[in-house]
Amino acid sequence: MLPYPLLSASLVLMWLALNGFTLGHLILGCIVSVFASWGVAALRPAKPRLRKWYLLPRLVGIVLYDIVRSNIAVASILVRGRKASFKSGFMTVPLDLQDPTALAVLSVIVTSTPGTAWLEYNSLSRTVLIHVLDLVEEEEWRRLIKGRYEALLMEIFE
Repeated sequence: MLPYPLLSASLVLMWLALNGFTLGHLILGCIVSVFASWGVAALRPAKPRLRKWYLLPRLVGIVLYDIVRSNIAVASILVRGRKASFKSGFMTVPLDLQDPTALAVLSVIVTSTPGTAWLEYNSLSRTVLIHVLDLVEEEEWRRLIKGRYEALLMEIFE
């Protein structure tokens, strides 16, 4: 009945503290806390399953290397200022990745790498919209994301 009894009790106490103690508010607070507890339980995601957890250090190493490399590239663009000839743009990348946790990890990787930002994931077409600060070759970026990150994430999670 109560998946989170401590949360429910806290909500009832907060309800009574805000509204005053009466029998009606006690009953209403209990009803609200039960529904809130059910709502929180419905939002709880499934536990991720790591099929090949031993590949995580390799992924972390690749991501850290790419972050350092991207920091240097973005810093060089900023130092050159207006004289820099770079072309920023948007691109879509088709993904084969389906695991929600792996998709979340991929979005963190792309967004934490300087010069790129994960903007939108279309679950119907399974494509992601990415903004790249220095978009020289779209196909090279697609190969990088699919070959370097997605393939490894599929091995780890699927």
